[in-house]
Amino acid sequence: MTTTSSKLLKLALPLIKTHGFTREALSLSVLSLPTPLAHPLPDASVTALFGPGDDARRTLVHAWLDDARRRMKEEASDSMGLHLGMGDVLKARLRSNEPVLEHLPEAFALLASSSSLPQPLLPVDPAPIIKHAAQVSDQACWIAHSDARESSWYTRRASISAIYLAAELHQLTSPKTASAFLDSLLENAEHAGKALDETALLASYVWKSWRGIVRSSGVLI
Repeated sequence: MTTTSSKLLKLALPLIKTHGFTREALSLSVLSLPTPLAHPLPDASVTALFGPGDDARRTLVHAWLDDARRRMKEEASDSMGLHLGMGDVLKARLRSNEPVLEHLPEAFALLASSSSLPQPLLPVDPAPIIKHAAQVSDQACWIAHSDARESSWYTRRASISAIYLAAELHQLTSPKTASAFLDSLLENAEHAGKALDETALLASYVWKSWRGIVRSSGVLI
């Protein structure tokens, strides 16, 4: 990715709250440059810098996920000297979702759909979302690993990944109770298996958003 693309992606991140994970957000990013352009980027330039169609939007989703993990790490660094348990670290990550929560179902739908296949065959692939949860888990375990009392979590990254994913899915439908739900899973990790039943929420949210994307392209389901 070019230096220009990286700079514009960073400037587009604050626009997600109002414009979602859209090509429009990427187009408007140039208006936030130190010396702003007079007009938003034309669509052809968005394509050239970030990819065609929904690929540009996926580029923005990945940039936002990377930035959210960075902020999780920075929040932990700002709390040096204080004990941060696994719950504290994962809650910090969940808080990053709050400003853009209404847009996350569609973001997950973009990640779970592949542009490499013809539209009628477009699959719902959970692998990118599972990868996202695993990356959060790895980062959280690395942060909490500095405390010996938390070191056991490091060997249970798969469990933490599942717990975080369940909490994040819960957050989509019940933002106010997501923190308490996460606490309940961490306090009694054996509940994690039961919590995985909430993956049905993923299917529901991703399917609704993904179906909307497909319908907008003229394919009826």
